[in-house]
Amino acid sequence: MDETSYRDRIDRLVEPGERVLAHAKAGPAHGAQPAPPPDLATPEAPAGRVHVGAVLVNLISPLVAWDRGDRLVDRVVWGVAGRGAAGSTASRLRHALNTPNPELAVRDVVLAVTDRRLLACLSGPTRVLSSREDDERAVARTAVVRSVPRAEVASARVGWHRLNPKRLRVDFTDGSWLAFTVPIAESGRPLRGIAAALSA
Repeated sequence: MDETSYRDRIDRLVEPGERVLAHAKAGPAHGAQPAPPPDLATPEAPAGRVHVGAVLVNLISPLVAWDRGDRLVDRVVWGVAGRGAAGSTASRLRHALNTPNPELAVRDVVLAVTDRRLLACLSGPTRVLSSREDDERAVARTAVVRSVPRAEVASARVGWHRLNPKRLRVDFTDGSWLAFTVPIAESGRPLRGIAAALSA
């Protein structure tokens, strides 16, 4: 789905008098993430060693979930995609984008910068092989899932991470940060627009 189709919808989601400066369709970067907010965290498994066999199972079969093994595999393969204490700005923003998806539908993440806030939006659900009508319905159901006042954004920049030259890192004033990417085949210009708007 073309990200330009989201601009009209974002204009309708902002408050009266709020100006949209930039927007981009992007996904949270793969890798180790900030801790979940304390009010939404699942109980931690008992402490123990990470066994090589469990990590290999995680690599061989992504359908097998083992929390500590998942975190180790994410860190080794993808690196760190965000940092922050439970309940930090990055923690709450990342969790807002990680909605339950029982129907296994595809949802786009759309970032927007206004003169007041950084907005994180999720599109309505659609299928991988969707029709034009499905795409239009998904855009129409796009909603803001989290907003961060501009005063809480310390900096933003786009740069290289491993093999991807188009990774947006947003740092917040509480010391937490979160990264977003686009597929390597897609242009990084919209992400650079987000970084420039947040840095202005």
